[in-house]
Amino acid sequence: MSTQTAPAPGRFRAFVDDAIKARWAIVRVVPRGGWPVVTASLATNVLLGLLPVLFIVATSIMLGRVPAAVETGLGSEAWDQLVVAFAFGAGAFVAQQVLAQIQVALGELMTRRVDGYVTDRLIVAALSSPGVGPLEDQNLLDYLDQSTWAIEHGFRTPGGACAGTLALVARYTQLAGMVAVVAFAFAWWAALALLTVTMVFRYGQRGGIRKYSAIWYRNARERREGWYYRGLGIEPPAAKEVRVFGLIDWLRERYRRIYFGWLEPVWRERRRIYLTPYIGYAVFGLAVLLVVFVGLGRSTAQGSLGLTELAFTFQAAMAAARLAEHYPEADTHTQFGMYSYDHLVRFEAGVAVHSAEVTQLEPKAEAAGLPQKALRFEQVDFHYPGSDRVVLDGLDLEIVAGRATAIVGLNGAGKTTLVKLLARFYEPTAGRVTADGIDLRRFDLQQWRSRIGVVFQDYNHYELSAAENIAFGAIHRIGDDEAIRRAAERAGILEALEQLPGGLATPLSRQYEGGVDLSGGQWQRIAIARALFALEGGSSILVLDEPTANLDVRAEARFFDQFVELTRGVTTILISHRFSSVRRADRIVVIEGGRVIEDGSHNDLLAADGRYARLFRLQAERFTRGEPLEDDEEEARR
Repeated sequence: MSTQTAPAPGRFRAFVDDAIKARWAIVRVVPRGGWPVVTASLATNVLLGLLPVLFIVATSIMLGRVPAAVETGLGSEAWDQLVVAFAFGAGAFVAQQVLAQIQVALGELMTRRVDGYVTDRLIVAALSSPGVGPLEDQNLLDYLDQSTWAIEHGFRTPGGACAGTLALVARYTQLAGMVAVVAFAFAWWAALALLTVTMVFRYGQRGGIRKYSAIWYRNARERREGWYYRGLGIEPPAAKEVRVFGLIDWLRERYRRIYFGWLEPVWRERRRIYLTPYIGYAVFGLAVLLVVFVGLGRSTAQGSLGLTELAFTFQAAMAAARLAEHYPEADTHTQFGMYSYDHLVRFEAGVAVHSAEVTQLEPKAEAAGLPQKALRFEQVDFHYPGSDRVVLDGLDLEIVAGRATAIVGLNGAGKTTLVKLLARFYEPTAGRVTADGIDLRRFDLQQWRSRIGVVFQDYNHYELSAAENIAFGAIHRIGDDEAIRRAAERAGILEALEQLPGGLATPLSRQYEGGVDLSGGQWQRIAIARALFALEGGSSILVLDEPTANLDVRAEARFFDQFVELTRGVTTILISHRFSSVRRADRIVVIEGGRVIEDGSHNDLLAADGRYARLFRLQAERFTRGEPLEDDEEEARR
């Protein structure tokens, strides 16, 4: 990590961005706390700034009246003035204690309201992108993680930054009052000197926190990795394997190494930021305070200052000096909360960029009933944003409607990317995808997606009822119990679901009362039922994107055979890297290097004795010998 000094213009620009623009962004969010709360909080903080000044004024007057009150005795005018000053001072002190608690309560209320608003924006931003690009972009994921982590853990959030910003009103109102007291009671130059010392220290405090927080967030990705290992140690999913395989010591050491790997550089930078500069600040501050107090002593000795003025100046000077310290209710909350909010804004901006890449061509076309003839990938090129690696290279592929088409190829051939383009999670870099000759970009996005039912390799396990897990395939028919049961029956899971404690209403998670968990095979059938229910809801295209990658070849072949029968007459796309599992498909397409290299039925491709035939035989031989099929990757490239 470089510690070189940046040019002055660069440092000034960073100061403007980090201190002024970021703070202004937070100030603009403050009204989200609700105007009654904001008004009450602002009034409370102004009073909290004035009351210490009133206390100093009252106690100074009281001290100044002590000699006369002692001399004239009880009932005298001097004694009455002393009592009144004492009453004002005591009242100011008590009011300050009461208002401090009100300040905390109002700040907490504001924090919760603003954080609720920020949470809504995070959810809206994450869900608003028509594609999945923002959720696969590592930079945007860093912004999202940092912002959500702050909200979830209640740690220096944007709401805390708003409350902290208003809390600064109390501090700086108090500082202004103390400076005014010194100027009035003693000398303007002393007041200016105290203000200078205080603001120099405040610059050191806030500037140090600003630099420190920048270093903290620079290590966001390393901390995210550490959180993953911490989750392995304390969360239920990995608990059994961690213990069975004796991973506890390894996991503890790995977490420790990653944790200190990012924390030790932070510690070094923190020492660099705070230690040496504060020696200079301390020397400067002591020198200025010495000059002020020497001047105060000389004026008192010369008789130009009375006891009241001396008490005024001394108390106000000490109070102003204390205001140079760290403000625990504001400083870290505002700085880290501003970063958290800035990350939200950056994530929203990134989502907007990705969203702008999704094109809606005019005039719009109607997607209902399509495709009746074919889906086509026409000279499609594609590479993922931020990467120069070509995934699809001039791909030409026709998928005939009403038939089962298998797309096979080794890992990384571009098979899953086809699904992402078909579902319009991304747009082609070049070329187009059509349904019956109509560019998909002419369809309403959601209307087109409603035509597709998909079983992904990493299909979701929703911690909801079995019925809801199936009904998510066509959410507009979520209450159609008969259709849900039909889909479950076709997927071969209905009987097992009916035997659950609550039938299809049983929560599929042990985290809930009465809930159960399913086996891997049962979850797979739930996912299949979800795709079949999509057919019930009007989908006309079914895609299986390697949902059985963790099964052996024989089990996967049985699965595909069953699915081909279940979906006879439906436009079905079967994707697999196992060539021996899709022979029942009407047509098999071999993808390599982002292009179609072979196309035909299973028998035709075997007869052609090309790539498909070679890899089919290779995988069959490896399966017979019990060897891992993943070795085909290397073998196929020889």
